[in-house]
Amino acid sequence: MSEGFFMNIEYSSRAGRIPPYLFAELERLTAEKKKQGVDIISLGIGDPDIPTPKFVIEVLQEEVEKPGNHQYPSSQGERFYREAVAKWYFIRFGVELDPDKEVCNVMGSKEGIANIARAFVNPGDSVLVPDPAYPVYYNGATILCDGKPVVMPLLEENGFLPQYDAIPQSELKKSKMVYVNYPNNPIGAVASNEFLKETIQFALENNLILCYDNAYSEFTFDDYVAPSIFEFEGAKECAVEFHSCSKTFCMTGHRVGWAVGNEKATAGLKKIKSNIDSGCPMYIQKAGAAALASYTSRKRPEVVEKIMKEYEYRRNVLADGLNGIGVKCSKPKATFYVWARVPFGDSLSFVKKVLEQGVVITAGTGFGKYGEGYVRFALTQNEDKIKEAVERISGSL
Repeated sequence: MSEGFFMNIEYSSRAGRIPPYLFAELERLTAEKKKQGVDIISLGIGDPDIPTPKFVIEVLQEEVEKPGNHQYPSSQGERFYREAVAKWYFIRFGVELDPDKEVCNVMGSKEGIANIARAFVNPGDSVLVPDPAYPVYYNGATILCDGKPVVMPLLEENGFLPQYDAIPQSELKKSKMVYVNYPNNPIGAVASNEFLKETIQFALENNLILCYDNAYSEFTFDDYVAPSIFEFEGAKECAVEFHSCSKTFCMTGHRVGWAVGNEKATAGLKKIKSNIDSGCPMYIQKAGAAALASYTSRKRPEVVEKIMKEYEYRRNVLADGLNGIGVKCSKPKATFYVWARVPFGDSLSFVKKVLEQGVVITAGTGFGKYGEGYVRFALTQNEDKIKEAVERISGSL
């Protein structure tokens, strides 16, 4: 009866505008392989396989037992948490933030990235989004606000940086926000200080809210240190930065992050959140605050450094292995992704070919049309699994 009823019910127009889920068929094929008893090595999802640090878990265990932490939290985050974020920004970046006016808790940066648009984007407004990119900029933040995504291609010949002067003035006049993400998911590219200064100037000149996704600032290699957008003049006039504990502290399942920056932008996000969620659990905020407190200087604490050294080693193993079998890629200076050119065919056909060997990777077209010709590998398996995955891929070439 229920199926018959819903045969006559249509999705909303905004939900209908969300592109089809590219990987539904791949998920089906992967499930079939598993049923056949094939050992699957997944390098597809960017979910850390290294456990959350023990000291964070101990705080979580202690705090979850306290009855006072079982009540409704504040949707903007408890003050102790906002203070912890502000202190971390000062220690890590030398940036001063007002914990009451310039900091907001989010349940993972993805939630904040999507909800900030609800506060400012009207139907028909344009939003500048990179391509290839984390899909939430295009879908969750723009389409679900009845906005118009204006794609900024990230091309290899341009260092995977958007070319602002290529955006038509007609679109700029209608644009409300611009999303920028460095270190970059899915590509692993980084941006120079000069580019970030240019980005701030571009946002100011065109009256754009600059949404800077900085979730991988701590996920860096080869002595590269990623900045905050707020280390540069003018950023507080136009920008809001998103970050979380998910990648740095292997806490993807805990869903705790923050948005910081321009007072009006942050207030807009808080207004939206107060109407749609009841906040991150206080015991998780306690764990997040403890994680941030492990930073006592700009340098990464030992617990984070150990995690990053492991991923740096895996990056080297995978990149060297792929280049050795003819799958060309560079070693990224940040993130735990390797962005590689497909050696033949299109992205999706290559992914399916590799899946036949029991290895799951992500087609570049899952991140936008300019991802065609590339695939993304996530460094979420140990050394032995990565070497075996490369060997299997070699067998499919």
